[in-house]
Formats: sequence, structure tokens, C-alpha cells
Amino acid sequence: MLPELLQGVDAGGLLIIQDSAGCSGRHLLKSFINAALNREEAVHVIGFEVSEEELRDGSQGSPTQRLHFHNAFSDPLGWTDHPAFTVHQFNLEELTHLVKQTSHPKAATTLVIDSLSWILRHVSPSAVCKTLQQLKKGGAVRATIGLLHADMHQRGTVGSICHLATSVITVAPGAKGDEAVAKITKRSKSGKVIQEEEIFNIKEDLTVMVQSKASHTGPKQPGPEEQETDPTANLTFNLRLSDTEREAKEKLALPFVFSKAKKTALLHLGPGSGRILYEPDANDDYDQEDPDDDLDV
Repeated sequence: MLPELLQGVDAGGLLIIQDSAGCSGRHLLKSFINAALNREEAVHVIGFEVSEEELRDGSQGSPTQRLHFHNAFSDPLGWTDHPAFTVHQFNLEELTHLVKQTSHPKAATTLVIDSLSWILRHVSPSAVCKTLQQLKKGGAVRATIGLLHADMHQRGTVGSICHLATSVITVAPGAKGDEAVAKITKRSKSGKVIQEEEIFNIKEDLTVMVQSKASHTGPKQPGPEEQETDPTANLTFNLRLSDTEREAKEKLALPFVFSKAKKTALLHLGPGSGRILYEPDANDDYDQEDPDDDLDV
């Protein structure tokens, strides 16, 4: 699925590359930038963590004239008089203005955020999620790609960001030094979720080579270590019924359940049943027109 995503993120899509201290995802991020430039798209990179020179390293063969780097690396918090871009400018209005003033109006635009973790350290997760959701609705940018360091944030924050994404790539170390494992989750517009794991490496020209993959299109089955322990496994008594015991239980008549014959006997009067008969005598002052005449009301 990596080659498919490198061919282009769907319009309005949000791709999150999730990494950790054990395996960096920046090389894969640069591969996505390189692929977008080769598709003749305009790429706007908001760089918080590396300089423009480091980001462009390895992209000499790409048409970098369409690569626009917005320097948030030198002064991310706006401590100087004229900062290029600060973390507090991460909102839809500022990003739209930034992209439109430096892009050709007819060119498809991809916004790259390097990285979301830097922004989440200084802006509330709800505000970041709001901006990402607004970017997904289209407008100035066609698609958004963000790098997220998952081990720097709480699980709920990472989950909220990934929940907004149309595709999530989680990178992990591979068996060999030059290999990495990409765990990909892609959500289609119909709601279908596809998961795959691919082993890949990145060449010097930022080309991604997939070595092997294992598809998981269905729900993930828990492994032996993830299966819950049976609480009835080591009991000294049996909580389960055998087939014979279950059959005897089903045939047992419960005392509070009436059979059809018992209901019939209770509802129909048989011989010898008693009745109460009332015959008024002459002393009874009973007026059929006013039965309550004897009441003092």
C-alpha cells in the first residue's frame, strides 16, 4: 500500500506518519515530499524541527522550485521581532494566506507539517484537531501530510489525531539495519478500513522499495499474549454443564411455572366449589335508582 499512497493522497486527505525514538519517520516524510514534487504539485513545508538545508538534502533530482519551505525552525515561538512562522500561526486563516501568497493558483498543493508534535507541545490538542479538520474540507490545500512522534504524547492525544486521518503509517524498526516496517491503516470514504504491514527501505534518491507485505483486511485476531485468561480454568468445582446435565435441566419443571393443565384447573370451577349468594331481605333499604341513598354524603 505504500506505493499507492506515494502516488498521491486523495483530495481532502490527511496522512499521518507516526514514528518513535526507535525509528524515525522523517526519511519517509521526505519520500512523500519528493513524490509530490515529481507529480508537479506545489509542496508547502512548515518546518519546526529541521532546517531547510537538511530537509532539501537528498532532493537534488526533484524539481525543488515548487518546494516552499516556511521557516518555523529558527524562531518557532516568535521571540524575535520578525519571525517567519510561529507555532501560534497554526490556524486555517494563517495557513491559507501563507499558501496562497507563494503558490501558483492552478497548481495542486500539498501541505507538509514537520512536525505536529512540536505544535502539540504549545497548542491544545483540540485546537490542532480543529485546524486539521478544516484543512480536510479543502480550500487552499489539496492534501495534508503530518509527522507525529507518538512517544512524546499521551495515548488519547495520539488517538485523536489519528482518528482524523484518512491514512496512518506507523513506522517501526525492521530486522535489518536498512529496513523498516510500515503498519498502514487506510480508511476509505465508504468507511471500510484496510490494514497492511510492509517491510521497506529508502534509497539515497528517496525512492521507497517495498520488500514484502502481509495483508490484514479483516479484524485483527488477538495473539496468544493478548488473549484474556479464562477465570474458570483452575477452579476446584465445575461451572459448566455436560450435555446430559443440560438436557435434564431443560426438562425440569420449575415450581413457579404453571403447566397448561394447572392453569385450566385454576381458572375453571369444578364440582364442589363454593359460591357466595346474596339475597336482600325486607329490612334492606335498597333503591335501584339510587344505590348510594343510604350513604350520608
